[in-house]
Amino acid sequence: MTTYLPAKNGIKRIWHELDASQHSLGRLASKAALLLRGKHKAIFTPHMDVGDFVVVTNAKNVKITGRKKTQKKYFRFSGYPGGITSTTLKEKLEKKPEDVVRIAVRGMLAPNRLRRLIMRRLKVVASDKHNFPIDKTL
Repeated sequence: MTTYLPAKNGIKRIWHELDASQHSLGRLASKAALLLRGKHKAIFTPHMDVGDFVVVTNAKNVKITGRKKTQKKYFRFSGYPGGITSTTLKEKLEKKPEDVVRIAVRGMLAPNRLRRLIMRRLKVVASDKHNFPIDKTL
């Protein structure tokens, strides 16, 4: 048996739109990661980038369950002693809701060389209006 390898020029990339106000953060991130990676396609190959484009709208209205808004924290480190800063999910949603979705989707992807290429195809918008061409709505 031979393994099927799709040709790079034979990969069709479709634009999908996900509405963040209809999903919880984790389920939205896992669905977006699946579409970005291309696992929904019959030609999926683990070592190739065969995924589609994903536009996430209404990032500011993403559903958060439980007490995560106050308990979940995001950490940054500047590299200097005492340079660690933390931000709660509530503060991050007020300032940059796009980053909350982007970080969640990034965490759902494998930490390999393809992750940076895959993340380039993720477009996150805080409102429901955008200028991206949509082929298919989920």
